Amino acid sequence: MKTIKQSRIKENIWLCLCLLTLASVKTFAQQEVKFSTAGFYAVPNSGRELYNFNVGWRFYRDQVAGAEKKVCDDKNWDIVSLPHTVQLLPEAASGGKNYQGPAWYRKYFHVDNSFAGKKIWVHFEAIMGKAKIYVNGKLAKEHLGGFLPIIINLSDAGVLPNTDCVISVCADNSDDPNFPPGKPQAGMDFCYMGGIYRDCWLYTTNDVHITDANYAGVVAGGGVFVQYDYANQSEALIKIKTHVKNEGKTEQMILVKNELSDLDPKSAVKAKAESTITLKAGESKEIEQSIKVDNPVLWHPDSPNLQKLTTTLVTNNKVVDAISNNIGIRTIEFAANQGLLINGELFKEKLLGVNRHQDYGYIGMAMTNNLHYSDVKKMRDTGLRIIRSAHYPQDPAFMDACDQLGMFIIVATPGWQFWNDNGTFEELVLSDIHNMVKRDRNHPSVIMWEPVLNETHFPADFSRKAYEAVHNEYPGKGCYAACDDISKGSELYDVLYSAPKNIEAYQKLGKCTFTREFGDCVDDWYSHNSYSRVEANWGEQAMIFQAQHYAKKNYEGSLTLDQIYKAPASHIGGALWHSFDHQRGYHPDPFYGGIMDVFRQPKYSYQMFKSQRNPKQKLSAAESGPMVFIANAMTPVSPSDVVVYSNCDSIRLTVTKRKDPKEQKTTNINTTEVGKDFYTEVITQPVIKNTAGLLSEPVVFKNAFDFVVVRALNRSDMADKAQIIAEGIIDGKVVARQVQMPSKRSDQLKLSLDNPWYKPKANGSDIVQLIVSVTDDRGYVKQLANEQVEFTVEGEGEIIGDQINGANPVTVKAGIAPLLIRTTTTPGKVTVTARTYFGGMISPKSDTLVFYTQASDDKLLFKDKPVKKNKNFSTNASAKAMSDEERNKLNKKVEEDQKFFESTEKKH
Repeated sequence: MKTIKQSRIKENIWLCLCLLTLASVKTFAQQEVKFSTAGFYAVPNSGRELYNFNVGWRFYRDQVAGAEKKVCDDKNWDIVSLPHTVQLLPEAASGGKNYQGPAWYRKYFHVDNSFAGKKIWVHFEAIMGKAKIYVNGKLAKEHLGGFLPIIINLSDAGVLPNTDCVISVCADNSDDPNFPPGKPQAGMDFCYMGGIYRDCWLYTTNDVHITDANYAGVVAGGGVFVQYDYANQSEALIKIKTHVKNEGKTEQMILVKNELSDLDPKSAVKAKAESTITLKAGESKEIEQSIKVDNPVLWHPDSPNLQKLTTTLVTNNKVVDAISNNIGIRTIEFAANQGLLINGELFKEKLLGVNRHQDYGYIGMAMTNNLHYSDVKKMRDTGLRIIRSAHYPQDPAFMDACDQLGMFIIVATPGWQFWNDNGTFEELVLSDIHNMVKRDRNHPSVIMWEPVLNETHFPADFSRKAYEAVHNEYPGKGCYAACDDISKGSELYDVLYSAPKNIEAYQKLGKCTFTREFGDCVDDWYSHNSYSRVEANWGEQAMIFQAQHYAKKNYEGSLTLDQIYKAPASHIGGALWHSFDHQRGYHPDPFYGGIMDVFRQPKYSYQMFKSQRNPKQKLSAAESGPMVFIANAMTPVSPSDVVVYSNCDSIRLTVTKRKDPKEQKTTNINTTEVGKDFYTEVITQPVIKNTAGLLSEPVVFKNAFDFVVVRALNRSDMADKAQIIAEGIIDGKVVARQVQMPSKRSDQLKLSLDNPWYKPKANGSDIVQLIVSVTDDRGYVKQLANEQVEFTVEGEGEIIGDQINGANPVTVKAGIAPLLIRTTTTPGKVTVTARTYFGGMISPKSDTLVFYTQASDDKLLFKDKPVKKNKNFSTNASAKAMSDEERNKLNKKVEEDQKFFESTEKKH
């Protein structure tokens, strides 16, 4: 019986919320996911040592006199790990709730004798706002802007082996019109929360080393720059520029090797190029090489094949430096009146996607690498193939995930509806453009660059400079810059943002277009009421309305999927606004237009997008194939029409109905009697497939659900017949199936891992998200539950948040609630328990989940170890919970009395 029950739970749990029971968690194989570090992948025994620098930062939110000095009274400061936000926020944190102002970080560490003779570098992936970085009390760097790398040469700052060091960082996210985005946050549609909110790395190099592109500042150079002259099924030509520097005191002859292999460390070298250069002391040079590959394994969004390009420097027969880049051999071309060509072949489908802000519940922008990967995977699982980075360059881990999962990305420069003509602002925007291209140019996922400021009235001369900055930084084939067709200087740009045009307009235009944002539709820009903005706990009807608005509609408003599908070939696709709910500066309400909420839990529109996938396509990197989803939770207030999203040919729906008292039996061949009062009816409807327009229309079964029938079945001891079964059929065969049943009473809490495929690392940074659901005794989510749930954690994990920001205890919405846990630096067991906050004899039963963290892949360098802050806010309720036997006995007595008096009332 236990096996049957687990199977039923696994089959029937409410898919729209993607909740996983413990039984189903066990079916997921955990995966190793690799991320780049400081802009490269480390190579063993290369002479370059890498350290994770995230752990052990002392933190204080406010201005502190003397915080930059080598000696500072910081003993009472918090000790935190990066990525870090200056303030944990409530789930809804729009309208200026987030802190703006200075915040200080200080990190103590020891440089031992192994650093002797080495150059020492610290690489911040980003620090929000105005940053000042001090090394041992001396100013080493000032930086304006919050989205691109900041690199410090500690050797130049006077750091010596066998010494103790301290780095102090002031991060100030206050409004400042002198650098992008520039606009006050109170006037923006997103928030830039403060802090060192991305990773930090420390690494060493020898005197002879490969430079960092962002640090070197060489236009169209620095580091390793990879381009493709051509690439097809038969052959490809890879062009590589390597920038090498000799910071030693003598001239050096250097062998530069570039070797192509598979990602497997044991893979043999497929092709290589070798050249020798001579560098004088203090000299740097770029060397250009080519590698021809026969029968190459190509990168494509539907087959994102990555390969390893390892660049090695050898002097006197000794390896002195080496780094790897994960590359994807591919070419792209935008051809007027044809569309997008990938690897020389026309991509006939529309390129559909979403916009994305780096904004998460509680932690704001301080997302960890595994959360970035999860974001891309969840979007790729829907069948989407492109993300527009709104409105700034995304985290390096996000870029890595796009490469690995086959997601094109448009890289955008920081900016939003603001221009300052003081000269300094433009200079810093152009600097950002150069640096974002340098940082992301080797990613096969980058399809085009957006160097102009979003929705901004900038001068035509800036438009020209922005375009030239992109093409100067990335000369030759494969570089495309995009801007709005109505912006000044748009005639220069390679791809234009616009709504679809008619064929005649494209013939005259001679360019391809893309819709950078579609889907949102507000009443006015003060009120911000919209068809598309729906919170998940507003119920099925609201979520169905949002999904239909994004899919296809018959009224005025924003563009839909249907309209983009119908566009001419020159219009290559569009990006929905938006992937996830997120916070905003200029409005008290969060933006609720995401197809997932701020904790990445899906709404019905997520399932609608899934239904547009090709059911016969199989992907190795993402979910694919046939799908079926019932948009009805069978609650007392669920709609009578049952909407089903599917990419199959037809849907066979099985529902239980009550007989008409006047009829003795049913005569329809599609019905089967159930007892004397009920029958099941099988209804089959086609999934409308359009040759032009929406690929798969939602299927609506009119009046298929009636809660009165559910009530009658429950009272007739036939609750197992209260169900909706949807079967997706292709070529006459059932290929997808979902069974939905109404949740009964709130009997138990159920914990599940949100990303059970991921192996969390004991690096002090990884954040593991769990979901607690309130379910009945069969595992069905009680969508209308509103319990408060308290969490406790034991072992190698720490709860993020507490009662102040509503994280613990947390109030359940739509039957579920999130829990974020940060790993420690020690691998081991994490035990999580969820219980109702106020206890009670009849409260849902508690649940416990155990997971394990793995040893970190990186070497950690820190002195101060973060202290876990797990707290138990239990009310210590005195009421003892009843046993199952006691509950059942009490419930049976209540039921008997209610049935008796109800029958008496009916007689009267």
